[in-house]
Amino acid sequence: MERTVEQKLTALLKLQAIDSKLDEIKKLRGDLPDEVQDLEDEIEGYNTRIQNFNKQIDTLNEEIESRKERKRQADKLIEKYKDQQMNVRNNREYEALTKEMESEELEIQLSDKRIREANEKIIRVNEEISKTDEVLEDRKKDLELKQNELENLVQESEGEEAKLMKDRDKFKKGIEDRLLRSYDKIRGNMINGLAVVLVKRHACGGCFNIVPPQRQVEIRERKKIIVCEHCGRIFAGVEEVIEEEPKPKKTRKSKSKS
Repeated sequence: MERTVEQKLTALLKLQAIDSKLDEIKKLRGDLPDEVQDLEDEIEGYNTRIQNFNKQIDTLNEEIESRKERKRQADKLIEKYKDQQMNVRNNREYEALTKEMESEELEIQLSDKRIREANEKIIRVNEEISKTDEVLEDRKKDLELKQNELENLVQESEGEEAKLMKDRDKFKKGIEDRLLRSYDKIRGNMINGLAVVLVKRHACGGCFNIVPPQRQVEIRERKKIIVCEHCGRIFAGVEEVIEEEPKPKKTRKSKSKS
């Protein structure tokens, strides 16, 4: 069943009232949700950093094992070359084997140096892990406090919030998707979250710019969707103001002279 413009505007106005109440609830929570999210992101960052440190240590340990294996191979080659020297036939062969032995001894020295450097790096990385762990534990405590504080606030308003969300879903069904998307877009662009307003005292209830009388007549008729030409908010109607009749001024009674 096709809804009239008036029905759509009524649904939009009710939806705006619900969203404004939800905004108030969120406002009461202040920056807590953002603070909790920031702490969660920070903790995730520290965990990632520790994981990277541990990967770095694994790589260094692999390098150490590789260097130790190279040293074992060098020791075996040196022993082999020593045995071969016992059976050389001339000085040239003896000198060639000596050079090979010297090369392997240099390789052992280089491996010892690389092992020593890797161990020093591991010590430094472990120190960084310890520092990060300390900060991480502090942030986890901060997060726990903030989460508890936020949870208490949520529990205080969760009944009202659940009811508002249920009502919101009900009124959303009375609004076509295109109009609902426009409503959400306007709301997202407004600091106060107001997308649907009334004309109050001849002015837009959102930006307070004057609405011409003829425009107000069209808004009252509610036959088409009209938006504020200044801020783009949707007009749902005109708030009728009952003008109070001016009270008659009291006249002063002149005092008679005696």
